[in-house]
Amino acid sequence: MRLQFVGCGDAFGSGGRFNTCFRVECSQGQFLIDCGATSLVALRKLGIDLNAIRTIFISHLHGDHFGGVPFFILDAQLYSRRTTPLTLVGPPGFQARLTQAMEVFFPGSTGITRKFEFEILEIEPGGSRLVNGVEFSAFEVQHACAAPPLALRFTCDGRTIAYSGDTEWTDALIAAGHEADLFIVEALFFEKAIRHHLDYATYRANSGRIGAKRTILTHMSPDMLAHLGDVMEETAEDGKIVEI
Repeated sequence: MRLQFVGCGDAFGSGGRFNTCFRVECSQGQFLIDCGATSLVALRKLGIDLNAIRTIFISHLHGDHFGGVPFFILDAQLYSRRTTPLTLVGPPGFQARLTQAMEVFFPGSTGITRKFEFEILEIEPGGSRLVNGVEFSAFEVQHACAAPPLALRFTCDGRTIAYSGDTEWTDALIAAGHEADLFIVEALFFEKAIRHHLDYATYRANSGRIGAKRTILTHMSPDMLAHLGDVMEETAEDGKIVEI
């Protein structure tokens, strides 16, 4: 299994980084974890074949995590000429929020007849299922976004990737990341604790309870980026490739 950080920035592009979007390659094909507002640009910059993406999993319904999906769908129809099926997976409320976003950005776009099979799945927190050959589990975390925010866990090829999503500390992260081969964790601030987001100091204090085999920090603010030399864990960079 291989993961590429297509984008690893916070909502505001701190450090010149693209919004959250991770591409995973495994024997079951390719999928994205989140697809933020700038993700289509980032995918194009890296030369990634968009039609090879079978599934897009969304952690929560903020623009820097799902705002690129309307552009991905329209590109599939108008530029990439997609013919292969596309599955979108997100929390409860995903379909309605996506429809609203598409109609705001491109009025009438939801009524276009697509030339590829298209499916939206909404997964309740605590749910687990097989999606296009990838075992997927969702855990509710703590982040204000008017819909249940999720930490995500994926198993494919005998390896497990977990992702915190955006969240303040919650014990749900212990279950989501438990002994994962790779745990991708938000670290918005270095040691400043705020509501709805995770800081590095709090994660570090609890990391032993999770027991992930490898951790990479992501979604970093200017404060956190200024402290990269002060952390023990790996940190994400746009374009970085990780073999798992």
